[in-house]
Amino acid sequence: MARIKIENVRKTFGKVRALDGVTIDVKDKEFFVLFGPAGAGKTTILNCIAGISMPEEGMISFDDNIMNLTDPAHRNVAMVFENYALYPQMTVYDNMASALRSKLYKTDEAEIKKRIEWAAGVMKMDNLLERLPGQLSNGQKQRVAMGRALVREPNVFLMDEPLAHLDAKLRNSMRTELKEMQENLGSTCIYVTHDFMEAMALGDRIAIINKGKIVQIGTGDEIYYMPCNEFTAQLMGEPEINIFTARPLVGSNKYILDFDVNGERISVDLPYDEGVYSKLHDLRLENVDCGIRPQNVKYSFEPKEGYFKTTVYSYESIGNKSVIVAECGGFQLRMIAPNGLNVAIDSEIYIRLEIDHAMFFDAETKDYIIRYDEAGFTAFAASQEEK
Repeated sequence: MARIKIENVRKTFGKVRALDGVTIDVKDKEFFVLFGPAGAGKTTILNCIAGISMPEEGMISFDDNIMNLTDPAHRNVAMVFENYALYPQMTVYDNMASALRSKLYKTDEAEIKKRIEWAAGVMKMDNLLERLPGQLSNGQKQRVAMGRALVREPNVFLMDEPLAHLDAKLRNSMRTELKEMQENLGSTCIYVTHDFMEAMALGDRIAIINKGKIVQIGTGDEIYYMPCNEFTAQLMGEPEINIFTARPLVGSNKYILDFDVNGERISVDLPYDEGVYSKLHDLRLENVDCGIRPQNVKYSFEPKEGYFKTTVYSYESIGNKSVIVAECGGFQLRMIAPNGLNVAIDSEIYIRLEIDHAMFFDAETKDYIIRYDEAGFTAFAASQEEK
């Protein structure tokens, strides 16, 4: 396997700059996830690593060997495409064996059979080996494409949303299988997704990419608890984080959240924390944005002390939990609830914000400033890195 380095890579298509100075260092045997919205440049990075696309600037290396001028066939990468890329005239077995029968990677037929039977068992497609791609569902085709990559022993596995066309049950089980397979094979894997849960479940580290630029790289916990800006905070979470504006209280060192709820002015004091208040005071910002995750919003359908009244905008059940969205004047407030609640639209709901779990951003630049108990999260991230 290999350590993959991408240094200051730039790639344009016409007038569109797909990659703008991308730098990534993927460790040997690491499961590295590229996560971002559609059109961010994730697939272009994979194509540049594989040699399908050539960057105009920058360097790509495998184990410190520069690969920019090496053709795709000699880079020894196994790539799983979102659109399968199967040979329609070949059976599933022959599709999976195709790379191992090439002149470059010629392998003994007995060894090919052994590897294919192993991969077919892992992918739960033992009964599909004699079928043609035209006889398969989209999910089955995706499994064949993944199986074809698994039988290889490449420098790196490149996976472009390989679970996108699988049904929900198989998709969840394959997350576990993929991670286990990668660890057992001792392989380097770069995996593209725009699914938050996939990124968190699979990645040893995650690179957040947006508009062709790397925004942040870190473990899932590091990025979730200390995102570098509001974009990352909103991307890392389902449902999305709630963002409020906080301002210093005139004539004191205190900060408050100050917002309208259905015409009524609500003010919530920020709990005192020496680190938070010192940082905010030193920056002397007129306003800061305060982010609160939906799980840190508490609710009641009866009046309670410390809760403010608002109304239900929507109620959605999403599997093992539900999301209540409350209408708060100029914005909507998301919170997590258990399934099975009888919630009527436009009914009254009472809200309390757990401010001591909040994080803060510059209201103008949208960059991360600090969060409550940042030292605790930093120590936790360091302990996880040591493991």
